[in-house]
Amino acid sequence: MNELRVWSMTNVGDLYRQNGRYREAEILHRQALASAEQVLGPDDANVSVILNNLAVLCKCIGKFDEAEQLYKRALATIEREPEVDDWKVATLYHNLGGLEHARCRYAEGEPLARRAVQLRERVLGPNHADVAADLAALAGLLDGQGKHDESEPLYRRALSIFEWTYGAEHYEIAVNLNNLGAAAAARGRTDEAEQLYQRALQLKEKLFGPGHPDVAITLNNLATLRISQLRLAEAATMYERALAIFQRVFGPDHPRVIGCEKNYRCVLRELERQ
Repeated sequence: MNELRVWSMTNVGDLYRQNGRYREAEILHRQALASAEQVLGPDDANVSVILNNLAVLCKCIGKFDEAEQLYKRALATIEREPEVDDWKVATLYHNLGGLEHARCRYAEGEPLARRAVQLRERVLGPNHADVAADLAALAGLLDGQGKHDESEPLYRRALSIFEWTYGAEHYEIAVNLNNLGAAAAARGRTDEAEQLYQRALQLKEKLFGPGHPDVAITLNNLATLRISQLRLAEAATMYERALAIFQRVFGPDHPRVIGCEKNYRCVLRELERQ
């Protein structure tokens, strides 16, 4: 198999992942990695890109330990190069921090995310969209530790960069609106949180359709907000919809399925007591 075929597989695999077609994406990414190692050699710098792409997919489907091994192998491959590419290194620190966020190990992820911001700003300057993505990732890890006074300005700075770069309708903007909603909810600003979640939900549904896992993430968050507003029936409906999406995409054992199902059952028990 030639090198062009390898890159075609990994690119199509990325498109499948972005559209929530994780099983198909995994097949292609694993085939791409096996072929790249054969065609290019396991220590070739280009293989690090394919390792990273497979790791991102593994994180999405809940294979966290494998994702960590792949990210670290990719990082080691890049750092062995005579001229280290700081942009690629920043990407891997960003992704390692995001993996710790998915594991709910927020303090462990914070220094990784800070390193990504430091490297990326040095390469690209303070107002690049990739820097904004690093800022938003760092803010999420700070949120997990309750450091909302530090996280919210980072989210707002990231949102400003994204809007200037992409306009009003882009995936990164939808994600950031969702995250700002979570920050507002954590600080008791429920009306603001609801507006932000609703904007994020509408944009995600427009970009991806109603059955995408990113839509389910915001539905789950909005349902949690509904509980704080004592609107339990609405919360149950949103959890039910989110759970159906997560189960269809991930299967029964993914952390998102388990967490959403737990929330849904808790709401149902509260409704039964009424």
